[in-house]
Amino acid sequence: MIETTTETTTGPDVVELLIGQHMRIRDLFARVEESEGARRREAFADLVRMLAVHETAEELVVHPAARAAIEGGDDVVDDRLAEENHAKHLLKRLDDAGPDAPEFPDLLELLRVAVLDHASHEEQHEFRYLRRNLSPDRLAALAGAVRAAEKFAPTHPHPGAESATANLAAGPALAVFDRVKDAVRAAVGDSDR
Repeated sequence: MIETTTETTTGPDVVELLIGQHMRIRDLFARVEESEGARRREAFADLVRMLAVHETAEELVVHPAARAAIEGGDDVVDDRLAEENHAKHLLKRLDDAGPDAPEFPDLLELLRVAVLDHASHEEQHEFRYLRRNLSPDRLAALAGAVRAAEKFAPTHPHPGAESATANLAAGPALAVFDRVKDAVRAAVGDSDR
């Protein structure tokens, strides 16, 4: 029997949670593209944080589950990791340059295309098979694991940390570093106003 609802008693399952995040990422790209000045900087900071946290949680929780649950899962996940690495490099270039850089609009468009293509590939080649191959209880448990991983994820891109092992080894230290970096940027930004 096929499960007809994606809601559990504790909230969305992992597939619905991540698709919802993909929709939020699309909205954040639009906010960045439509804004200027301080609002653009704020929207871009939100986008960077969302992408970094989202990808880390997928790398720690979702991709390992997909490797185990999907026929040919290693190939599917390896393709997604290559896409993530490409997007992380673009995001890092944008994050380092900042939203006021002259190359920002062109780099942002490259990133938007890369990220949205990646999200589409995840939804087509990974998420639907997770839903097909895992029980509703397992999908709900994975959603909880994603939410837990997001609490300790780095808030900026770190190309080269695309595996669960790399994220577990470096993630906590990078997360602390990133959160300090965020606080310093916020303090410096607040003093300019």
